[in-house]
Amino acid sequence: MSLMTKVNVLIHVLMFFILNNQALATTLDKEIVFSQGHPMTVWHKSNTDEKTNKGVILLLHGRTWSALPDFDLQLKGERLSVMEHLVALGFDVWALDARGYGGTPRDDTGWNNPNKAAKDVANIVKWLNKKTAEKALLFGWSYGSMTAQLMVQQSPELVKGVVLYGYPIDPEKVIVKIQSPVKPPKENNTAANAASDFIVEGSISKQAIAAYVTASLAADPIRADWNFTEQWNQLSAEKVQVPLLLIQAEYDPLAKTESHARFFSKLPNANKQWIVLAGGDHAALLEAPKYKLVQSVSDFVTWLEK
Repeated sequence: MSLMTKVNVLIHVLMFFILNNQALATTLDKEIVFSQGHPMTVWHKSNTDEKTNKGVILLLHGRTWSALPDFDLQLKGERLSVMEHLVALGFDVWALDARGYGGTPRDDTGWNNPNKAAKDVANIVKWLNKKTAEKALLFGWSYGSMTAQLMVQQSPELVKGVVLYGYPIDPEKVIVKIQSPVKPPKENNTAANAASDFIVEGSISKQAIAAYVTASLAADPIRADWNFTEQWNQLSAEKVQVPLLLIQAEYDPLAKTESHARFFSKLPNANKQWIVLAGGDHAALLEAPKYKLVQSVSDFVTWLEK
């Protein structure tokens, strides 16, 4: 075992000890907030210890599954909730269900799209900033990282920073416009899709994968539909003016080092960090590296406040 591997193992063990010996939130609150006239579900777990206050964070889920399976997975005997780990580190944690996901219904069109999603996030952040009297940190996973970036490009004044995890897009790739049908297909989600991101052997228990599959299909039995995906071509590192943390898992097949390097080098704000999670894949936030992931977010906020 190399020295670097030993260090990473030690970090994971230390984070496990710290997070599992802190009181984690047990109460999940639900808020309905209107954006562009549409009801959006926002989930909340709060930090009540003012001594460890790290501020407000809003979590954005990925392409297929909604906030609760991704960020608040519950399984007796295992601590898998990202929301609760962030609470233990001092954050006031919120998570948004996008249109057509989890507790948020589709709108009359049946479709979501990048501009609509980014506008929804901006409206939720405005509401959250007013409610908490402080600017939120925005965290996006996978497709959620793309939505987060588009939102901060359009409304940088609303947030104190952004965290992109599992960032799946190549900044030099042009997305071709595709003519979508008038009616969304509303395909069934599958257990195979729910389990597909867990590819690193031994990084998560089989029981946890089964719990994720069950929770995901219960929350999102029908796949949400997106159109006008060519709107993602607006994404540009040069247009990101806010502090940014880029988190990449070592074995994530969607988050490529080469494209990350091109993206990171073009960010104009000097307040930027790029963290690689050893041994993780696209679902590392639920696997062994989850402790390093949440600690990286906490360290990023501490760094910004210095």
